[in-house]
Amino acid sequence: MFPTTLLTTLLLALSVAANPVLVNRSPVTLPISRRLNLTSVHNLLRHDQTRAKALKAKGAAKAAGTSFSEAAVISSQVDNQAVTYVATVGVGSPATQYDLIVDTGSSNTWVGAGIAYVKTSTSTQTSNKVSVTYGSGSFSGTEFTDTVTIGSGLVITKQSIGVASRSSGFQGVDGIIGIGPVDLTEDTLSPATSSTIPTVTDNLFSQGTISAHEIGISFEPSITGDDLNGEITWGGTDSSKFTGSITFIPVTSTSPASEFWGINQSIRYGTSTNILSTTAGIVDTGTTLILLSTQGFSAYQKATGAVNDNNTGLLRITSAQFSNLQSLFFTAGGATFELTANAQIWPRALNTDIGGVANSIYLITNSLGTPSGEGLDFINGFAFLERFYSVFDSANKRVGFATTSFTTATTN
Repeated sequence: MFPTTLLTTLLLALSVAANPVLVNRSPVTLPISRRLNLTSVHNLLRHDQTRAKALKAKGAAKAAGTSFSEAAVISSQVDNQAVTYVATVGVGSPATQYDLIVDTGSSNTWVGAGIAYVKTSTSTQTSNKVSVTYGSGSFSGTEFTDTVTIGSGLVITKQSIGVASRSSGFQGVDGIIGIGPVDLTEDTLSPATSSTIPTVTDNLFSQGTISAHEIGISFEPSITGDDLNGEITWGGTDSSKFTGSITFIPVTSTSPASEFWGINQSIRYGTSTNILSTTAGIVDTGTTLILLSTQGFSAYQKATGAVNDNNTGLLRITSAQFSNLQSLFFTAGGATFELTANAQIWPRALNTDIGGVANSIYLITNSLGTPSGEGLDFINGFAFLERFYSVFDSANKRVGFATTSFTTATTN
């Protein structure tokens, strides 16, 4: 007969063998910082509209199975990104630290716009060239695989990295970490044009570092140009950053929004003024403003009584109009998300940075520059995302929103 302690140990071992304990691969969070980079007074709106044009063209080309033509957008590129969120990411071993734009509208990760790529023992050059055009800039260079370090101890081996030999539109940053759908990497390599490149999120999951394809992003409204006021969580969400539950919205089937983090939503001003009936658009960290189709923008401008400001390109309202400004309601996934009057205005402390007048009141909703019915009728950019927690779930093809302590806060 086995001694009691030995028998207990043996039974426990057999139990574990029959029901293996799953290691809890906790989500990993990385701080991200906001940067303001406006090189001309109209750069804010021009950047967003040019990016929107490029996204629509790329999405439409992909949906049609044709190649994306850079010539369609290259003539209207702006000089630099306007407002960006940047994460510090290590590449190589030992790692060189790069400041990379966090972009949900693209999926390639690349470096070399600022700090040059440093080859280490983990760097391997492939046979491919790589290039991506963003509308707000572009890069081309060579594909490497390398070790990527995110946060403390979160390591990816053999991650595809674009190393730029040429880049434009990325002053003050070193490149991009793309967290969009993996299919957006198709047609970015040459000669392997039909291949897709596993994203950072894909490799974190496949290498067992995280247990879910979810990415949670928290931005907080800021009245300063540069501020460490956000975080990105790989492998789950950070419940301390939102209130209530997360509403998940399926990725839309409407092209070209379906090629990105696209959703269906409607927008209402106040209690009854329709701005956009339920239609497809995208959620994009690379866009600063909230952009609406020309019909939606006209309806919003009429409802608010705003006038176009020649200096900034944004809508401007008076103090009296601001006092009467009603909330803007976004309905998606069976839930409604409220953008209060205060949340609809550009931070007044930053007015002069965009060529505006210090005490004027500018609105953060503007025109997409294209009419409704083209499959991408709105973009929920930073102005929306800074008021809500957002989740991007590639495995289940859905986007999530939740309210935060900043949703209805007076910050501007």
